[in-house]
Amino acid sequence: MILSKLNSPVLLFLFLLASAYSAHGQAAGTGTGSTLDKVKIKSAVRYDTLASGEEAQFAVIMDIKEGWHLNAHNPTLDYLIGVDLSIDASSHAIVSDIQYPRPKQMKFAFAQDVLDVYEGTAVILAKLKTPGDLPSGAYSLTGTLQVQACSDNVCLPPSNVNLEFPLTIGEQTAASVRTELFEELANRKSATLSSGNNQIASVFNQQGTFWAFFSIFLIGLALNLTPCVYPMMSVTVSLFGGQTTRKSPSAVAAFSKALVYVLGIVFMYSTLGVMAAYTGELFGNWLQSPWVLAGIGLLIFLLSLSMFGLFELQPPSWMMQKLGKTQQASGYIGHFLSGLLVGIFAAPCIGPPVIALLAFVGAQGSPLFGFITFLVMALGLGLPYLILGTFSGLLTKMPKSGVWMVWVKKVFGVMLVGIALFYLSLAFTPGYSMYAILVALVFGGVYLGFIERSGHQRQVFRWIKYAAGTGALISAFLLFQNLQKENVKWQAYDSELIEKTDKPIMLDFYADWCIPCIELDRKTFTDGRVIDETESFLRMKVDLTHFDSRRAGELRRKYDIAGVPTILFLDAEGQEIESARVTGFLEADRFLKRVEEAKQTGGDHSE
Repeated sequence: MILSKLNSPVLLFLFLLASAYSAHGQAAGTGTGSTLDKVKIKSAVRYDTLASGEEAQFAVIMDIKEGWHLNAHNPTLDYLIGVDLSIDASSHAIVSDIQYPRPKQMKFAFAQDVLDVYEGTAVILAKLKTPGDLPSGAYSLTGTLQVQACSDNVCLPPSNVNLEFPLTIGEQTAASVRTELFEELANRKSATLSSGNNQIASVFNQQGTFWAFFSIFLIGLALNLTPCVYPMMSVTVSLFGGQTTRKSPSAVAAFSKALVYVLGIVFMYSTLGVMAAYTGELFGNWLQSPWVLAGIGLLIFLLSLSMFGLFELQPPSWMMQKLGKTQQASGYIGHFLSGLLVGIFAAPCIGPPVIALLAFVGAQGSPLFGFITFLVMALGLGLPYLILGTFSGLLTKMPKSGVWMVWVKKVFGVMLVGIALFYLSLAFTPGYSMYAILVALVFGGVYLGFIERSGHQRQVFRWIKYAAGTGALISAFLLFQNLQKENVKWQAYDSELIEKTDKPIMLDFYADWCIPCIELDRKTFTDGRVIDETESFLRMKVDLTHFDSRRAGELRRKYDIAGVPTILFLDAEGQEIESARVTGFLEADRFLKRVEEAKQTGGDHSE
């Protein structure tokens, strides 16, 4: 009764006071003991002998004393210390996955929130990939397990347990006495992702299903603000507004074709959700591959040629023979296939939110849930294109007495050529990608404004073309000036230097193919205030261009990087200031707030 009348801050104070008293008592030998008195920890290996190149699996078994619990890997409250397994870097094996047990949700007297905890027996599954050329023999891997035991009213000081994992390379054999344990772990849904490190999971936990799905819809809508989505807008307008049909479409027909187009986008992302649920893994990094960027660039370039009248976009003839040779069927099938293709144009920019969503869906293991989740996100992403496609389709109802529509199609064509050059440059010469836009503005402005002859006999339209060409050239000049601006002075990533320095650190994780990374470099990191305010940091760039390489994988796991760009701030002790982390593009004003947060939390060493 007394506890129920106390407010949360008072309970928190009493809980921390009790914890401090417990720590003092155990130091004197009269307390409740240490964390390791309340939990017994042992490890098991699935295969006594493993073939090189295969995956090693280890189980860390935690037997927790009755009446006590361990805080889950991602504890609900910030002041609690969660179970955390770290395996030391080794040339013999690379950690590919660590799966923590699904926590129980329980209510305790010291907190109003329901907490995620482990009770009874809880098992962590660690998977490590061995090199294909690892010689036969016996090896030893080491790691550390951090645990903190708590009861209903007190928490003991955390303990770190040193672990050893034996690895024997040779002819693979199964350890039959442990087969049942590992088969059970293999069937267990991964609980690695909880509200602590996945914002999507946090939304579901805190807001409920309806508002969580509404938030996912808004996330999809917000993805339209990322720069990689801009090509989708140009493609949409060119696809619908540049059509040459004998009969002007009605509002219903324009809307129906736009809807089919958006359904193509929705279908692609919903399929990703289903596959993520089936595999339980984060796939999709291939969407950020330079080869995919080159493919996107080539597709956009081919689409641009249709704007110059070289060909008309339509499905293959063999497909139309099966579906019927009606113009209506051709239109709807063509728009659906176009939606499938343009859905991947946004991939290089929308990595972090989509990867977080893929991770959460994979952890749930439900294909239906994965389908619905990505359906909702894709509907948000596609809504603007439904509107844009509808009204672009109605452009054909506008007067056609002149040849101005020919010029408009060529404007779309030039825009698409510039976008194609940008993507191709990202794939092969990423350092010059912004110059591809510069070249497109210069040649496009000269061609559309002063060389292209459509409607040239009409004075008003001629002056419109002159104005458009001049505007493009002015934009090219401003872009050229921006490319000459001074940028933040970066050093290449050096782990040894990080260990030695006594300065706070700013790490910029980037990739050559990453468009928001380029946007950060050209906008945020050229701002004089950002340059000055970050002078007190040791500023390093971390290259993750080869996203799935061994080195990149180790760095991504070490710093928990889901996508690029990600900027981390470390204090002078090398600990991350998590509240200051930046994921994606931020303008200078918002970025400076994160810098200020890092200085206040980690200490300003600029004096």
